[in-house]
Amino acid sequence: MSMNIAIDGPAGAGKSTIAKRLAKNLGFIYVDTGAMYRAMAYYFLQNGIAADDEAAIAAACPKVDVTIAYENSEQQVILNGGNVNGVIRTEEVGNMASATSVYPVVREKLVELQRQLAARADVIMDGRDIGTCVLPDAQVKIYLTASSATRAKRRFDELVAKGISCDLTEIERDIIDRDYRDMHRETSPLKQADDAVLVDSSAMDIDEVVAAITKVYERAISA
Repeated sequence: MSMNIAIDGPAGAGKSTIAKRLAKNLGFIYVDTGAMYRAMAYYFLQNGIAADDEAAIAAACPKVDVTIAYENSEQQVILNGGNVNGVIRTEEVGNMASATSVYPVVREKLVELQRQLAARADVIMDGRDIGTCVLPDAQVKIYLTASSATRAKRRFDELVAKGISCDLTEIERDIIDRDYRDMHRETSPLKQADDAVLVDSSAMDIDEVVAAITKVYERAISA
């Protein structure tokens, strides 16, 4: 039986960074759900389907198979048997993914594919609704959060390091607004699953967060 770890939490909590580190340490597959949306968007583009043609998108979804594999420790995104790593990071594909991810039929298809992947492999998945909706039976569920001030400072430092001018107060305001939208959206709102372990990383570095979640995982497998 496969082992699944679900990590949910608000924007800027460090979910992807932590999930990737844990996957490497534990030998799990990190499921990059964003890459899966991009692969599906690439399929639509390749087949001349417009972003606003919901009927055509719905008709195309059953023809799409997307999965994640690893070769030489590198993530490979496989679309209908072909590796699309080199083509899904373009601006065009990103815009298409953003436009088509709003359709319930796209989300339903990708959740189905993500569940199939989780059923046959040890996976770590992060997002807003992994433990509550996508993998409700995951053996380990983490709700990773940090104060809005901490998350804003992390984002501010990232942008400054890239030479981008920004305002810390404005970044925190945007984070608070996004939290509200994520927690109050109609479909799959962000919330802590009843059986998720809360990890607040406000006063922790990456190594400390990884260690804390690893302990939760070890307790789960020993039980």
